[in-house]
Formats: sequence, C-alpha cells, structure tokens
Amino acid sequence: MAMGTSEAVLQVFSGAVPCLFGSDPCFSKSDSMSPFKSHIKSVKKRGSRYMLKCSYMIRSHIMTHRLHGVGGGLYGNTSIHRSQLQSCKCQRADSVSGIASEAGNGTWFVDNAKKRNPINGVMDTPNVLEFQDVQELKPEMEGSISNGAVETARDTFVKVRVDSIEDEAWDLLRESMVYYCGSPIGTIAAKDPTSSNVLNYDQVFIRDFIPSGIAFLLKGEYDIVRNFILHTLQLQSWEKTMDCHSPGQGLMPASFKVRTVPLDGDDSATEEVLDPDFGEAAIGRVAPVDSGLWWIILLRAYGKCSGDLSVQERIDVQTGIKMILRLCLADGFDMFPTLLVTDGSCMIDRRMGIHGHPLEIQALFYSALLCAREMLAPEDGSADLIRALNNRLVALSFHIREYYWIDMKKLNEIYRYKTEEYSYDAVNKFNIYPDQISPWLVEWMPNKGGYLIGNLQPAHMDFRFFSLGNLWSIISSLATMDQSHAILDLVEAKWGDLVADMPLKICYPALEGQEWQIITGSDPKNTPWSYHNAGSWPTLLWQLTVACIKMDRPQIAAKAVEIAERRIARDKWPEYYDTKKARFIGKQACLFQTWSIAGYLVAKLLLSDPTAAKILITEEDSELVNAFSCMISANPRRKRGRKSSTQTFIV
Repeated sequence: MAMGTSEAVLQVFSGAVPCLFGSDPCFSKSDSMSPFKSHIKSVKKRGSRYMLKCSYMIRSHIMTHRLHGVGGGLYGNTSIHRSQLQSCKCQRADSVSGIASEAGNGTWFVDNAKKRNPINGVMDTPNVLEFQDVQELKPEMEGSISNGAVETARDTFVKVRVDSIEDEAWDLLRESMVYYCGSPIGTIAAKDPTSSNVLNYDQVFIRDFIPSGIAFLLKGEYDIVRNFILHTLQLQSWEKTMDCHSPGQGLMPASFKVRTVPLDGDDSATEEVLDPDFGEAAIGRVAPVDSGLWWIILLRAYGKCSGDLSVQERIDVQTGIKMILRLCLADGFDMFPTLLVTDGSCMIDRRMGIHGHPLEIQALFYSALLCAREMLAPEDGSADLIRALNNRLVALSFHIREYYWIDMKKLNEIYRYKTEEYSYDAVNKFNIYPDQISPWLVEWMPNKGGYLIGNLQPAHMDFRFFSLGNLWSIISSLATMDQSHAILDLVEAKWGDLVADMPLKICYPALEGQEWQIITGSDPKNTPWSYHNAGSWPTLLWQLTVACIKMDRPQIAAKAVEIAERRIARDKWPEYYDTKKARFIGKQACLFQTWSIAGYLVAKLLLSDPTAAKILITEEDSELVNAFSCMISANPRRKRGRKSSTQTFIV
C-alpha cells in the first residue's frame, strides 16, 4: 500500500503542467498613435472637472501642429485652454475587464489553478498541495523509495507550485487592465471583489502602473505601455486648479479613470473620457511629485526594451520631458540641490514626517535627470536646459553621498559634532545636535553596512531607513559602488527586521507613542508597523531585485522572492502586511493589489533573465565622477564675490 501511494504521488509530481500563457503577446500592436488621430474641440464643463475625450475618428487637425518649441510656457508660448481637449465620438463596447485566459488542457492541476468563483468571477487561489503536505508524506515515501527520489519529487512539486503562482499572477494582472476606446491603457490599482469601498483604487495610478508596465515590457507586450505613456502625456498639459490656484505647468496627474458619459446632444450614444486627478480629489489634497519622474523612467525603459525610439523622439514627448524638467529645475528659495516637497508627495502619500527633502524623491529625481539627458534631442533650444541638468546632477550626487550617508564611522562623527559653527568650512554644516541620535539607532546600526538617511534639513536628520529611496539610489547610481554594497550588506545584516516573513519594510523603524501622535497627527491608518508606518509592501520586491542584479548579488532578491511565494498568493495578493515581522495581512489592505502582483512578476522575470534589468539601471557617468572628485578635493572655504562662470554647483 505504501509503495502504491508513493508511486502515485511521484506520478503527480512529475506530470507535465502546460503554461497558461506563452511568450507571444496577448494582443497585436495597435495602429500607430503618432500623430494622434484626434481633433481638439470644445467640451462643456461638468461640475469642476474636465475630462479627456478620445475616439477612432480621424480628424483633419493634428495635435502635434501645436507642439513647436518650448519657450517659456507650454508648447511654445501658447497654453492649451480647458476647452481645447482631445475629443472623439465612439460607441462604448461591452464592458471589458480583462483578457480571458485560454482554457487548460484538462489536467487536474490546471483545472484547479484556473478555477473561478461563479459569483464574482475572480480566480481562486490554486487548490494545490501545500509544502507542509509534502513534508507529511515524506516519512511514508522514505519507507519505500530512496531519499534522492524524495528530494526530486519535492523539488518538482515546488517548481509546479511556483509556476501556478506565476500563472495566477499573470491572469490577475491581465484582468486588471483598463481599456480606452478598445485599446489597453493601464491597470487599475486593485480589483478586490470582497470590498465595496473602492475609494480611488479603481483608477490607473502612474506610480502603481510602473511595475505593471515593466512586466508587460519584459513579456514583449509593448502596446499598453506605449498607450499609457502617450495618453498620460496629454493629461499633463491641462490647466488644473484647487481653491483658484494652479500649480506649475508640467505636473503629471496622480491617477486617471476611464468614464463612460452620454454624448453631447445625443442621449442614445455614449463616449469614453479620461478623468484625471492631480491631487485635488486625493486624501490630503497633495499633488504627486513623483508621477512625472516615474513617467520619464518608464519612457526610457520602453525605448530600451522595445527598441522603438520613435516615441521619445516625438515633438510632444520631447516637450513633455522638458516641461517636467523645467518644473523640477526651477529656481526657488531653497539653498540645497535636493527637491523641496511637502509631506505625502510620493509613495508615502499621507502625513509621515517626510516633508522637506525625502530620499525617495531625490533618488527618483536623480534617475529621471539621467534618463532625460539620455533621451533629449540635441538642439539649440535644449542647450541651457541640458547645462542646468548637468550642474544639478553633480551637485545632487555630491549632496546625497556626502550628507545623507550614515554608517558606524559617520555615526561616531555625528556623536562628537560641535554645534553653532559659523564658517564656510564648518564640519557640522546643518547644525545637527548629537542628541538627535536615537537609542534604537545606536543598537541597530551593524558594524558592516550603512544606508542613506530618510531626510536632511537644518538641525534635523531623519535616521529612518526608507527602502525605496535606498534601493533606487543603487539602481540610479546616486549611491557610490561602495555605498551600494553597504546598503545591501545592511539588508542582509538586518534581514529579520526589513524582510522577516514578507518583503519588504517600507521604512524602519515605526513611529510609536507620542512621536506617532505628533508626526502623523494620530493617523488611524498609519498606526505603528502598519501601512506607511513600517508596514511591509510586496511590491518593493521588484526594486530590490533590480538593485541586487546591478550589484551582482541576485541571491539576496531570490531569497526574498522565495519568502514571498510562501504566502502571497494564499493571502490573495495584499497591498501590505502589518506587525514587525509582517505576519498579518494589513488591517485596511486591499486584496488583489495590482502592484503587489506586478512587483512579484517583475522580480521573477528579472531573476530568470538578469540582463533585462539594464532597461531600468543607469550607470555612473565618468564626467560626474570627475566633477564629484574635484568637489571633494577642493578647498571648502568659499570667497564672497561675483559668481564664477565655471563653478555653478551648490553643495
């Protein structure tokens, strides 16, 4: 009997499991959108919102004829008025929530893996044996077959189970796709059938779509990314207000939604419109600083992966890049080369004490500058912009590497800082008081390793470890090679704190007690070890993977992915996890969160083909290295007088 059971188990383990999706794209390339096949016409005001309309009708007027030059404003000296919106008329097709997957071939595994809930149509978690079930069968199997055969059977089972998780993830990702006039344009933030309170999770967020877009690019499905890039570019050029105030031109929306509305003058027909949110409807009403930076990064990745450089060479796309750069490089009152932003302007979009110069924004800013410099077409009108861009890159890299870096050596220096220094060559330039060093940091900092702190302002250093900022500093080469390795050394040394039972802590440690009350305003969602307050976010897996591949240490990411695979599908792909060890699903976490799904898929795709990570990595520029070295070796004492024409760096 034992022999029969063992053989049966082995036969099941060794059975062939077909892929649910092949390598071919799931849809063919759409017609070229260059130039846009649209006509700008007047659209009546609906409440206080203006929405982009689009259809397939070819009009005689082409949008790109408005896009000559940059000048000091939008598309030359002419701003696009609210009434000048892209418009077309189209009958809405039947509701499309995604692309149906192909049917399985009848094997027990595929049937279970693709089983669907008859009520809400959402895929159930694969109904397969868990790893512990195999462990329970192992003693019985060992009695009748060799240990080698048991290990082979177990390895085969693990592979089959992992494949089923990936298949489920691809199904869910495709089900989250949003269509605009029949073409895929993005993925919604979450599609949780168990929740009726969707808030704005049914919208397409720019930052949330980035891992989805990278997954589609790596799969060879370029159309959805191309459509996303071009349609969000159109939304950039709108006039948007809050309390009668308009932000600077070049701002990208945080999100947008496809709406179906009655056609003007014809109640029997409908049209689709894009309705963007620039923060005027968001919780906290904070405009997103990172949307435009992510857009530039994705644009470069699209060109490198697809080989289609025609998109980034378009006049309107070049203009969009310049608008974002001019908004970020504009002179202000700040003395630092870092971007000064409000709280909640990035992935951490609620009050968490990151106002000022948060590391996440600086790393994305640096990466976007490098990507933009690579894509900008050389022309006379771009010379001043490229010069300002290069100066900012040097100053920003010096500032972050020199003043944000902390390890045991730097911690000892801060501990012995003198304060109230007034001079050009002061050691304690920001008047940091040694008493700011928290007791947790003294015990937590490993002897080997270090990281970039979360924020730096006069008399203030935020010593919290922020994962996204540190990882993207590695990816973008904002951190030096030694610093990059040290950051990964710290991740390994503090694995139990930063990874634990589910990767990856968004920051460490959590704000607690009175500190939590004061800094977060007693935010009931950002309670200690939850959500942005040191919660664990599976989507950060893909950024960890890119950073590890760049530093030739992929085993770190592979270990984190293996940990995630134990639970993430069974837990229905949550947005985030709670508690110090990430043992609980987030108390308010959405399930079937799209960027949790996409982050896992990107990590798996990159680990299987590490060379593909080059579409996201920016290598350190030799000119920047030389300039940085000159600044380090230069005399720190600066004389007052007229500005030098050759030295324009602010450090």
